[in-house]
Amino acid sequence: MAIRGALALRKRQVLILFVLLGLSQAGPESVRYSVAEETEIGSFVGNLARDLGLGVEELSSREARVVSDDNKKHLHLDLPTGDLLLNEKLDREELCSSTEPCVLHFQVVLENPLQFFRAELHVKDINDHSPTFLDKEILIQISESTTIGTTFLMESAQDLDIGRNSLQNYTVSPNSHFYIKIRDSSDGKIYPELVLDRELDHEHEPELRLTLTALDGGSPPRSGKTLVLIKVLDVNDNAPEFPQRLYEVQVLEDTPIGSWIITISAKDLDAGNYGKISYTFLHASEDIRKTFEINPASGDVHLRSSLDFEVTQSYTINIQATDGGGLSEECTLLIKVIDINDNPPEVTMSSITKIIPENASETLVALFSVRDKDSGDNGRMVCSIQDDLPFSLKPTFKNFFTLVSEKALDREMRAEYNITITVADMGSPRLKTQHTITVLVSDVNDNAPAFTQTSYTLWVRENNSPALHIGSVSATDRDAGANAQLTYSLLPPQDPHLPLASLVSINADNGHLFALRSLDYEALQAFEFGVGATDRGSPALSSQARVRVLVLDANDNSPFVLYPLQNGSAPCTELVPRAAEAGYLVTKVVAVDGDSGQNAWLSYRLLKATEPGLFGVWPHNGEVRTARLLSERDAPKHRLLVQVRDNGEPPRSASVTLHVLLVDGFSQPYLPLPEAAAEQARADPLTVYLVVALASVSSLFLLSVLLFVAVRLCRRSRAASLGGCSVPEGPFPGHLVDVSGTGTLSQSYQYEVCLRAGSGTSEFKFLKSLACDHQGSVNDVEENSNFVNGFGFN
Repeated sequence: MAIRGALALRKRQVLILFVLLGLSQAGPESVRYSVAEETEIGSFVGNLARDLGLGVEELSSREARVVSDDNKKHLHLDLPTGDLLLNEKLDREELCSSTEPCVLHFQVVLENPLQFFRAELHVKDINDHSPTFLDKEILIQISESTTIGTTFLMESAQDLDIGRNSLQNYTVSPNSHFYIKIRDSSDGKIYPELVLDRELDHEHEPELRLTLTALDGGSPPRSGKTLVLIKVLDVNDNAPEFPQRLYEVQVLEDTPIGSWIITISAKDLDAGNYGKISYTFLHASEDIRKTFEINPASGDVHLRSSLDFEVTQSYTINIQATDGGGLSEECTLLIKVIDINDNPPEVTMSSITKIIPENASETLVALFSVRDKDSGDNGRMVCSIQDDLPFSLKPTFKNFFTLVSEKALDREMRAEYNITITVADMGSPRLKTQHTITVLVSDVNDNAPAFTQTSYTLWVRENNSPALHIGSVSATDRDAGANAQLTYSLLPPQDPHLPLASLVSINADNGHLFALRSLDYEALQAFEFGVGATDRGSPALSSQARVRVLVLDANDNSPFVLYPLQNGSAPCTELVPRAAEAGYLVTKVVAVDGDSGQNAWLSYRLLKATEPGLFGVWPHNGEVRTARLLSERDAPKHRLLVQVRDNGEPPRSASVTLHVLLVDGFSQPYLPLPEAAAEQARADPLTVYLVVALASVSSLFLLSVLLFVAVRLCRRSRAASLGGCSVPEGPFPGHLVDVSGTGTLSQSYQYEVCLRAGSGTSEFKFLKSLACDHQGSVNDVEENSNFVNGFGFN
């Protein structure tokens, strides 16, 4: 009894400690409700909003919910009304067995901010169970020598109800030998004892049959019956004796079924059949009989079914030893179940937030509770998560924990977190339970688009077709969804005169650039503009890049000859003295090409000539030179066809026709020195023109004087000898030929000077410059052959 009292006192102390700890964390708010067992589902228990002093709207906004200590949903909270309703029928005997009062503890959890209210639900007992006897027949053997007043122990009935609804009385059917005596025990139960009221006579009545009735205190009362068979025996004057009244044994809860627990042994001084002892359980509950069994002959106690410390921590078994004469004795066997670490911790999730925005800090991710059915170190738990995560666990109320984010997250760094909550006990071996929560980080538009390059250079060949795809710009956005969907656009050009809208366009979805019209390299070699990329977030973010478009030249321009001009008028004629040496510069073909690069590299060649081999064209500069010395046999008129060709692909070309007239030498005084001509060529163009004009007038004047003197001398000589006038013979000096420094005769000094023989007058005839119209001059020379002879040209 002292041990049993100490165990009960220790249990009450632990219970009081947990209650005080819960109340200290939950605050003064504590609500109690009561309901009778077997009440229908949906029945009203109480108005939680009124009892907690909260509004119905606050219950809904703060997501109030009921969490039971045993994680079962006995109650349901109706948020619109704040009523607390039954979610299932409650069976007090199943919930609390014989414990009184039957209290179900639960918490009301509110969020934003997190708050707990502790509440209790008292389940009241109703008389829904009748007393029952585990044995349908009770056999009692009584010696005929038993004295009046002797009591005989009998099996008691079992009633699952408690209080007044529990077992209250026993009665026996009317008879002349026995009556029932009720014995109270220290645990509050009553046991029937059969008391002998009249001596028995084995010879007269060897057995008796009585009916034992058990009654409870309900209204109306319930009852249970069993048959009592009494056999009258001969005299047996020694009852069995146990060496000790209390046996204690400790058994591990994982002991295999069928294992030997203990052997109970009693002695009887009688001999023969009266000394034979049989062992049985006395007043044993159905749970004890299912769990243990005793060998009637040997007293060995064996395990019949598995033990569970979390269900039952100890068993108190009364064992009766009865000899062959019907005398009996009892002892008590106390079996203590030793806890082992056979239950892993349990994790119960109350709420989970699976998606959190990346810019939110200290966000509640999960609310959960943990428990371990084991005791001692086996029931102590440690809760943890991975160390490399920006989350933390915080204990809140009793065995509840919250999982919160420590700081604002960055979806671009990590978009998903797998958080493993590990709950491990302190037993040996340690058991643990893991629960994984996947948290998705929702995107916030915090990243502007970024172009792959700060500047782009695109090349497009001229004469392109309209709407030609000339290139692309690309930008990326580290955000997701609409925040990463980009729209490309053209920025206003920095040059207000650049018609950008008519030159290029951009695809707003993919950044492809298109030329809207055909480009001409000769008109526009390059242009630059800006492009922008804007996401669809709120607010929208954007970035810019520069694009430079270079127009590539195509060989779309043929060479154009600047000199000699090909304008459909009379062709120009170049004069070459017959005394010219090999390599003499006749003229220079000057041409240009509107293209660039190798498309503008020009080469010259002689396609046709009146006399092949007499003239040659330098391929790189277009100079036409004599290839050999001239002779008297060479024709006076030559026609040269020079081709100018560029280096494009395919190449383009132009041709020019040159007319060359071979003449005998010029007088030296009438032409300027080559050195003077070179200096004039390097002078300013206006100065050159003035000097050329002055030189021309001076030359004409000097030539007129000379001709006048010559005419006078010729007349005098004709009068004397009837002969012709004489003029200097021989070629013109070489320095009078090249006045430009390049070997080409300057057109400003090329005049056709003729003196008509036989005119009888001294007059000069100044013909036009050869640069204007050479054809008429050449015709005059051909028609008047005496012109050449008169001046001594051979």
